[in-house]
Amino acid sequence: MAAGTETSFRRRAAPRALLALPAYRRLLYQRFSTQWGDGAFQAGLAGAVLFNPERAADALTIAAGFAALLLPYSLVGPFAGALLDRWDRRRVLVVANLLKAGCVGAAAVAVGLGVAGPPLFVLALLVMGLARFAGAGVSAALPHVVPRERIVTANALATTVGAMIAVLGGACAIGLRAVFGRGDTGSAWTTSVAMVGALLGALFAARFARGVLGPDRVEEPTRAVVAVAAGLVAGARAAARTPSVRSGLVALLAHRAAFGISLLLSVLLMRYSFTNMGPLRAGLPGLGQLALMGGAGILLAGLLTPRLVARFGRRRAMAGSLLAAAVAQAGLGLPMTLPTVLLAAFAVTSAGQVLKLSVDASIQRDVGDESRGRVFALYDTLFNVVQVAAVSFAAILAPLDGRSPTLLLVAIALYLAGIAGYLAATR
Repeated sequence: MAAGTETSFRRRAAPRALLALPAYRRLLYQRFSTQWGDGAFQAGLAGAVLFNPERAADALTIAAGFAALLLPYSLVGPFAGALLDRWDRRRVLVVANLLKAGCVGAAAVAVGLGVAGPPLFVLALLVMGLARFAGAGVSAALPHVVPRERIVTANALATTVGAMIAVLGGACAIGLRAVFGRGDTGSAWTTSVAMVGALLGALFAARFARGVLGPDRVEEPTRAVVAVAAGLVAGARAAARTPSVRSGLVALLAHRAAFGISLLLSVLLMRYSFTNMGPLRAGLPGLGQLALMGGAGILLAGLLTPRLVARFGRRRAMAGSLLAAAVAQAGLGLPMTLPTVLLAAFAVTSAGQVLKLSVDASIQRDVGDESRGRVFALYDTLFNVVQVAAVSFAAILAPLDGRSPTLLLVAIALYLAGIAGYLAATR
């Protein structure tokens, strides 16, 4: 067999070889079940808060909803980073998912009783905080179940399919909403379905033997505050001294800031500006289609990222992704029509996923196991804080109908600044 043919065969066979590993398959089952539940919970909560005829929503309420879904890990992230490198990650996954199932049930009851504002958002914070905690544990555990040389492919497969499963969970919630009803009671039943994903996640995690998922040295912290402080410092130092991680964070955070602005505008357009266009829908079904287009972009990125990095190198692949996102925002986002916004969601999400997969792989490959959990915690904290800040900034300035070319130009400028910052950081 020729060398080129053999290499091509190995690339095609790599996912099949990974799926033959029982521990990796079990970790995928755990991840997919919890991500399905997360997608169902987010869609159920969005329907309850943003598209509920019994409630009103403006830009600031929408921003508060995004904060409830995205900020949790920024609040628990330091604890996660300090503890994931000390506690048995199997136990973390089991306990976090059980607690999450209880919090989902409490949130569903609150929705059914008509609770709004801070109490409901606090419950959402708890649910998503636990989800992020468990998600960081899965990412830190991955190198313990696959060979080092296959981490990139294993991460791309898990992240890509997992994102599609989360979209499927959201689609299930949208479909159940049509069955249960659009009011508070129907929204409560829809939201409660997310408990199934959390309970399955706990069940699959419990099937691992103790210690299999790491860390290699388990050390129970006796003082939580000290552990948190040490985790933050250690994670920041590990990221700062790793060039691939440091420069990757510059690129990814620029993307999240720009994406946050366009995300808020898209929700406002779907809620208050767009109307149905044949098979293309507005309102909550339109958000579902937006999520499906984003999921398709994530799937494409999962297939292309290893090839892009192999052919052009990580530096060119990441800079090119930022440029592609800027072009998509300018060419497809600025017209602000339903078809072009859906296409922009596909292109921008695909470019962003290339960035994320590249940074994930850099952390998993270049950061030692003794610091990997803390770096992932710091990474996810910055990831969400930046997006929430961008959404909040846009909410203050955006008109209710979402038609703001000026804010989209700001998003485009952020992508271009991200290219400059990334290239400077890689020199």
